[in-house]
Amino acid sequence: MTRTLSELDLSGKRAFVRVDFNVPMQDGVITDDTRIQAALPTLRAILDSGGSAVVASHRGRPKGEVVEDLRMAPIAAHLQTLLSAKTPVRHVTDIAGAEAQAAAANLKPGEVLVLENLRFEAGETANDSDLASALAGMADCFVQDAFGTCHRAHASTAGVPSLMAEKAAGLLLQKEIDAFQQAFAEPKRPLVAIIGGAKVSDKIVVLENLLDKVDEVLIGGGMAYTFLRAQGLGIGSSLCEEDRLDTARKVLEECGNRGIKLHLPSDHVCADQFAEDANKEVHSPMVPEGWMGLDIGPETQKCYAEVVSNASTVVWNGPMGVFEMAPFRAGTACIASAVAESDCMSVVGGGDSVAAIKLVGASDKVSHISTGGGAFLEMLEGKELPGIGAL
Repeated sequence: MTRTLSELDLSGKRAFVRVDFNVPMQDGVITDDTRIQAALPTLRAILDSGGSAVVASHRGRPKGEVVEDLRMAPIAAHLQTLLSAKTPVRHVTDIAGAEAQAAAANLKPGEVLVLENLRFEAGETANDSDLASALAGMADCFVQDAFGTCHRAHASTAGVPSLMAEKAAGLLLQKEIDAFQQAFAEPKRPLVAIIGGAKVSDKIVVLENLLDKVDEVLIGGGMAYTFLRAQGLGIGSSLCEEDRLDTARKVLEECGNRGIKLHLPSDHVCADQFAEDANKEVHSPMVPEGWMGLDIGPETQKCYAEVVSNASTVVWNGPMGVFEMAPFRAGTACIASAVAESDCMSVVGGGDSVAAIKLVGASDKVSHISTGGGAFLEMLEGKELPGIGAL
């Protein structure tokens, strides 16, 4: 079992805290500080317990080189404004060298030190043992609170905790773990999985893993057309992975054998070209030649929303259509509203799914919104994430 933050003795101790402060910036200004805000409860808990925090994160993909626009100084300055003025937030332009080591050694209880961008060191993504050892030497314990990077076996996510006896999940990571436990370990049934996205190949491992757990599956997005084609239905010029037709048939057969209801779109919002200003028509049950399905149709929306309304647990990953184009956003928005209006325990992850929830103003009506894209997907696939396994 992963230890919780409350199980660590933090009084007078330095905690190495891996956070995800990879926030968007424009002209040196943070445009969305959601990830920084999300880490505040963990940092405050450490400080309130009499500890200090050595905060480490990456920004962007500098590939082992210093990139001035990706420095952590603006992040440290913003963190200072979010924490109490009585909480000194220091920043060093160093990661694990003499400057960083000295600053960490001089930290007093209630203080925070923000290290430079971890990925300025090539050893970070290579999980270099010397870098991990140097980072681990700065603190007495390790706290993992960057779920979004837990699927990466990097020096700061896997190397450091493997070297430290005292380690735990931060409050943000604990929420992720608890949500998955609640959704899959002992879920309230029926458990419905909503899986969307462009390709079956991107989600096949997810689907195979979920078949052991779910009662119903709602399929949307471009991947639905591979399933429909596998059933012999006409899909026009819709996206289809010809090399995955047998895979789709196996999933359909397995659902039948297990008594799992797998729902596919019965009508489609179609376009005559892949463009926002394309001509648009609704077709059912097949897509005519010369047209492509870019969103689930109104009847499918109604059907899927009803399934969601009768669910006790819902897990959602992936859009129902080409969400980035406004004319083909209705299906995804409909699902977002249905999940928000349901009394079910709901777990939502993936950029488009989370964006849809925010678009309909329902963030506070979802049980859990995951902070990790790739990490969320790998958890759905049933994989053990290196950053969590190391705890």
